[in-house]
Amino acid sequence: MKMTHTQGEILLAAADSELIDQDLREGKLHLKIIPQFYGETRVSEETFLSSMAICTIANLVGKRVVRIAIENEFIDPDNVIYIDGVPHAQFAKLVD
Repeated sequence: MKMTHTQGEILLAAADSELIDQDLREGKLHLKIIPQFYGETRVSEETFLSSMAICTIANLVGKRVVRIAIENEFIDPDNVIYIDGVPHAQFAKLVD
């Protein structure tokens, strides 16, 4: 997981650890899961959920990460896409 502050946003990028350094392709979709973006810090589910609660944008990839986000109602399962069989979801929080 990695949190970044950019242009007034708090960006959370999180991936299942075994996906780091993988290159997913399916049709026109391509997702390279690089540690510079997704981070190399392993965190607990509790830390991940705390980070989801404060971020304004999230980019999530992997069965565990996306499942946890769905179970905690951050992500609607209808909005998950699959690239090479791996779930990917994006989250944006509208702030007044």
